[in-house]
Amino acid sequence: MDVLVTGAAGFIGSHIVERLLAQGHRVRATARKAETAAFLESFSIGKGGALEIVEMDLLNPEAVQAAVAGCNTVIHAAAVLMVGISEVQRDLIDPSVAGTANMCEAIAKSGTVNTIIHTSSVAAIRSSRYENGHVYSAKDWCEDASPSVNPYGFAKAEGERTMRAFVDAIDEKQRPRLVTIHPSIVFGPIHHRRHLKGSMAYLNHFAGRLPFVLNTHLNFVDVRDVADAHIAAMTVGPDGGRMILHARGMWMNEIGHELRRLKPGRSFPVRRLPTWLTVIMAAFHPKLTVKSVRPSLGRHVGYDVGTSFSDLGLTQTPTDETFVDAFDSLQS
Repeated sequence: MDVLVTGAAGFIGSHIVERLLAQGHRVRATARKAETAAFLESFSIGKGGALEIVEMDLLNPEAVQAAVAGCNTVIHAAAVLMVGISEVQRDLIDPSVAGTANMCEAIAKSGTVNTIIHTSSVAAIRSSRYENGHVYSAKDWCEDASPSVNPYGFAKAEGERTMRAFVDAIDEKQRPRLVTIHPSIVFGPIHHRRHLKGSMAYLNHFAGRLPFVLNTHLNFVDVRDVADAHIAAMTVGPDGGRMILHARGMWMNEIGHELRRLKPGRSFPVRRLPTWLTVIMAAFHPKLTVKSVRPSLGRHVGYDVGTSFSDLGLTQTPTDETFVDAFDSLQS
């Protein structure tokens, strides 16, 4: 098998699989439950390509080793969403850190893997406490997170450190190629309803009936650009590179105005909900907390992508196209 893609049923993972298959790669796609990845079988397969769907739990070393066996490239795109987390250590940190450690052990035992593409996030770069308007680069690390303060940033940073430490410990002549991909919030067309639970929940808000938006700033990138970056990084770009993928930052009410321009005749919400009312709403919301919402209200950061896109030979998808295609897929 050419390429192992973990988290293949996820938003990013499914787009990676779709492109790999179209290019004629043989893909082994993992999911915790095979039925959740069944929709991947509808993708077109180019000449020489093949798809194998296997069940894999990152916390089961034997299952990880079986998935990696015989693969030349590992695209480790498996990730846990903050939505629905009931226990941070068990449900978020362990899959990200201990799961990555199991992946490293499986790669070492396989003897066949020569390329590793690790899906991280700008959360591994952005500090938990930041100055309003600060711009981060690939040289930065999230150093001030913990299981109790910014657990998502902690999980992403520690998962990346685990992978990098593993590769750095290998003799240089035998060391596999490693590139880490750091997207901001990911927007674009979805393949399955399950993709509404993650970053696309922000855009799905505009398809609902609520007449307001939060005073929140969103940094985003097109999911298709992220998928293309993973595949390009298999052969081009700096070995050991940290590739920030980010297109634009906008306030939610700006996105509402943009959607009104792109989709005339629709009344998308643009009125900002006052901060005090947002905090009260978060206190009673089943999936939000005051602690998670308050720090980001009215504040923003930016990201310097540097030469990430040019190093990978990619051109960014126009923002208009991202919004239109994403919203059309939500509607359908």
